[in-house]
Amino acid sequence: MPRDSSATKARLLDAAFTEFAAYGIAGARVDRIAEAAAANKRLIYAYFGNKEQLFDEVLQRAMAAGAESVPFDVEDLPGYAGAIFDHLVARPDLMRLRLWKLLERPTATGLEPDAFRRKATEVADAQRRGEVAQEMEPADLLTMVLAAAQAWFWAAEGVDAEEAGQSWSPQRLALHRAAVVEAARRISEPEPAVE
Repeated sequence: MPRDSSATKARLLDAAFTEFAAYGIAGARVDRIAEAAAANKRLIYAYFGNKEQLFDEVLQRAMAAGAESVPFDVEDLPGYAGAIFDHLVARPDLMRLRLWKLLERPTATGLEPDAFRRKATEVADAQRRGEVAQEMEPADLLTMVLAAAQAWFWAAEGVDAEEAGQSWSPQRLALHRAAVVEAARRISEPEPAVE
C-alpha cells in the first residue's frame, strides 16, 4: 500500500507545532517531532529541508489558520481585537509559538510583513474616510490594536496560569475581553467632529 505523503506531512507539521511551541527552535528536537508524528526522521529533511525551514512552515501555517479564523475588519477594529483575544484564549500555544519566533528569529519573514502592510493600508484608507482615528500613523494604530488584543497573553501571570494547568473563570475572561475591546475602541475611534 503506497504511503500518503500529505497525511505524513500534516502529522509532522502538527507534531512540529507542538514541539516548537513548547521548546522554540533551538530546544526543539526532530527526533521528538518524528516520534510524535509516527514518521521517519528523514522525512522531515525530505519534506521541509531543515529544522528552521520546518519552523517557518509551521509558523506560516499557523498564521494562515489565524487569518482564516479571525478575518481582519477595519470597520470594527474593537471587534477584531476581541476576536483575536478569543482565538488566543482557545489556542494559547499560538502565543507561545509567536514568542519563540520573536526571541529566536526577530526579523519578519514570509507572509508576516505582507499581511501587516495590507492591513495598515486598509487602516490608512479608513483614516482618509474619517472612520478611524487619524492621530497615529496607520501602522502605529494597527500595532496598538494588536497589542491590546495580545497584552494579556504576554503577562507572566497568564503564562504561569497556563503552565500550572489552571483555567480562568468565564467571568475573568469576559472582563479581560471587555478591556481589550474597550482599549481598541479608544485607540481606533475617531475624534468627534467639532461644530
